[in-house]
Amino acid sequence: QVQLVESGGGLVQAGGSLRLSCAASGRIWSINTMGWYRQAPGKQRELVATITKGGSTDYGDSVKGRFTISRDNTKNTAYLQMNSLKPEDTAVYYCKSWGVSADYRGQGTQVTVSS
Repeated sequence: QVQLVESGGGLVQAGGSLRLSCAASGRIWSINTMGWYRQAPGKQRELVATITKGGSTDYGDSVKGRFTISRDNTKNTAYLQMNSLKPEDTAVYYCKSWGVSADYRGQGTQVTVSS
């Protein structure tokens, strides 16, 4: 199995920045892609960003140009740098891994952006 632990969420004013981290442990050799998705109350789950083991990235339309995903394979950690945050970015952010045999999800971290 793979364990994913997120950190870095919190409360920030609109226009501010936060950086989320996702540390992976366990069968890390099986992980290919890591990424983040978010879930806000009353809204559909939204894929935020993904990054492959080779470093290829993809972003949801609503965060392009504001968020940056990166990955340190030596530390088995993925990061999500969030800049120019908006109140509509408020959600629980989940780290997710896609692997050769299974997908895993972290426990989530709350991000709240005040106007």
